[in-house]
Amino acid sequence: MSKPLLRVLDGEPVWPPPAWIMRQAGRYLPEYREVRARAGSFLTLCYTPELATEVTLQPIRRYGFDAAILFSDILVVPDALGCEFTLAEGEGPRLRPTTDGAGLARLPTTLPLDRLSPVFAALGRIRAALPSQTTLLGFCGAPWTVASYMVAGRGTPDQGPSHAAWARDPAFIEALIDLLVRSSVDYLAAQLEAGADAVQIFESHAGSLAPDLFRRLSLDPIARIVTGLRERHPDARVIVFARGRGDSLAEVAATGASAVGIDQETDLASAVTALPPDMASQGNVDPEALIAGGEVLDRAVDAMLAAARGRPHIANLGHGITPPTPPENVARMLARIRAA
Repeated sequence: MSKPLLRVLDGEPVWPPPAWIMRQAGRYLPEYREVRARAGSFLTLCYTPELATEVTLQPIRRYGFDAAILFSDILVVPDALGCEFTLAEGEGPRLRPTTDGAGLARLPTTLPLDRLSPVFAALGRIRAALPSQTTLLGFCGAPWTVASYMVAGRGTPDQGPSHAAWARDPAFIEALIDLLVRSSVDYLAAQLEAGADAVQIFESHAGSLAPDLFRRLSLDPIARIVTGLRERHPDARVIVFARGRGDSLAEVAATGASAVGIDQETDLASAVTALPPDMASQGNVDPEALIAGGEVLDRAVDAMLAAARGRPHIANLGHGITPPTPPENVARMLARIRAA
């Protein structure tokens, strides 16, 4: 029997739906916090295969999710390109900014995959340790989201620096996105070769783009990544999650995605009508409902299940789990999904 989540990605309505949650290896788990403290830094955790393997497996051991997602970060790609990714506690990620064509010219034209060898080593270790029915997911950030961090050198609430750079020099932003498209294809292909069963592309900043720029700077680059990846791996399964674009799910589906992630701001019952009936959907329980627990959580899970019944769907949150989440609420959510 093939893995339930992969069957869904191939268009089969599996019931109860397979489940995992974004950021499932994270600070809400005491066992994660212990390993994070032992590692000393976030980057050490990402780049030490034994540690990355351990924290990836922790939520599988505790809950038995249907998928494990590689523990890493979308910013390891610019880090490998030489942008010096750091993450200080309480400060958020920092990169050496790339603000113009001259800065871009100092970066390599292709992703130095050797710098990411610890990531691929972790994937191999995780693959060997997972239960046979558990899907292993790799991932990358979408070019617009990663470019926004690279231009600003940090996270920003509205991606203002990258919007300003686009207004000032569109050719620079397009060249940066082109580099990230090529790098993402190389990175995702290497993840599949290292043991990932499927991959997810995270477009966390899709909601900051006007419709024409969303197509130009987000959808088209994502479609190019999917096409480039399938030129190397024709059967590659790709989940695309464009946060803040519940109004554009048919366009997201047209990137070639195997599944479309749906955020918590979007009504799932309406959203799935925009997708082909055999295209998988994913999401969209509100992370705040998961914090609340109890009947609030039960109602949110039931609404997701009612909207997804009869179609291929992956139970998930509408965004990543947050540190205040009680671990027992995750168990409650999974139990309700599995009793459907």
